[in-house]
Amino acid sequence: MADDLGHRGARHAVVIGGSLAGLLAARVLSEHAERVTVVERDRFPEGPDARPGVPQGRHTHVLIEGGQKALDELLPGFMDELTALGSPQVGMPADMVQWQNGQWFRRTAATTVIHTGARAQLEWLVRTRVLADPRIQTVEGTETVGLIGDSSRVRGVLLRERGTDSAKETRTLEADLVVDASGRGSHAPDWLAAIGAEAPHEEVIDTGLGYSTRVYRAAEDGESDALGFNIVPNPDQVYGGVVVPLGGGRHLVTLSGLRDDLPPTDEAGFEEYAKRLPHPLVSEWLARAEPESSVFGFRKTANVRRRYDRPGRRPAGFLATGDALCAFNPVYGQGMAVAAMSAVALRRALADPRRTPTTGRVQKALLDASQQAWDISAGADKKMPGATGNGIAARATDKPVGWYLRRLQQRYAGDPLIGAAFRSVLTLSAPMTALFAPAVARAVLFGPVPETPAEPPMRREA
Repeated sequence: MADDLGHRGARHAVVIGGSLAGLLAARVLSEHAERVTVVERDRFPEGPDARPGVPQGRHTHVLIEGGQKALDELLPGFMDELTALGSPQVGMPADMVQWQNGQWFRRTAATTVIHTGARAQLEWLVRTRVLADPRIQTVEGTETVGLIGDSSRVRGVLLRERGTDSAKETRTLEADLVVDASGRGSHAPDWLAAIGAEAPHEEVIDTGLGYSTRVYRAAEDGESDALGFNIVPNPDQVYGGVVVPLGGGRHLVTLSGLRDDLPPTDEAGFEEYAKRLPHPLVSEWLARAEPESSVFGFRKTANVRRRYDRPGRRPAGFLATGDALCAFNPVYGQGMAVAAMSAVALRRALADPRRTPTTGRVQKALLDASQQAWDISAGADKKMPGATGNGIAARATDKPVGWYLRRLQQRYAGDPLIGAAFRSVLTLSAPMTALFAPAVARAVLFGPVPETPAEPPMRREA
């Protein structure tokens, strides 16, 4: 690849990290490069099994609509294949008993569907589809420990077999383009500084949220037709609980809290912690269900955005994507969707006939692909009590927008029109402007606050 990232002169691209963001980036780069190498510190499992390099993999994952559309664009027929493997589909709000901001949601007809199957299954299907391309090769059990090049251009990576520490054990892998998809723990800022380039400014918003997860088998229950439950935290009520189907009668249960009152990882403590939720719905469900796993905790949930798009000594031939570029609080369920949407943005930027796909232009396109998810996650988190970081400062638009959103939140649980618009934005299938469409704005500004169920609605509305 020459000074641009297009097809002219394309030879070899290296992707650091073989998770969703890395695999999907490799899929796109294979359309432009003669060969693509994915460098992964783990060894890929043969089947749909969890990898150590995905520490959040044992916890609740949802694939929202924006991600579903992106995956089907990148890998045609993907969602049909995932459904055929048994990935559960939950229609929102029909299939979920949800409490948020002091209200139970009406279970009206579904306007969107989320997939709630195991992360490992989805990643395995992506990996199978992507690595079927002979232009894409993998180097497994190998860590990337640096970049080669200088402040003007990255020319490859330094590799070391995992488990060795000596600098003498490193080897170089030359490349015309290097894409960092190594996740929220990326060391690329240090690697760039080491070759004379400038590390990116980092924006951070951290609520201190942590969560714990356990697999349960649901008890037979004729009282409810719900597929899951969701107690959503907010600044006035900081405890969260979600129950979603994995398939075959098994469910993932995740409990969350903040900083000094985090959910424990021992069995008795986990179920006792559920009693902190503002309603006993989840606790009572747990008392009837049968546990099928240990309890696993996860604590690294800060929103972190690395601004490679800003001016500075930025070398050509280097891009960041996925969590290495923009990592979200996982409680909002956006990560997998943004990984796929970023790969779509990469494809469009590289194929755009109107503009030369320079490093800076493509990097900005990748950041733009994560902007709405950042606005949702960071915007909500900076209002949580005790939130820290350099990204919590108020903006001039926060006050008027906040006033409108508060009115919207008073109505979305009981008004199907407002609820549908809100879900379309949360699932990244419609832009933020959907919240201000004329019919929605009229209902928000002039409509009454609708009634909502006084108790958990255990049956869908007819």
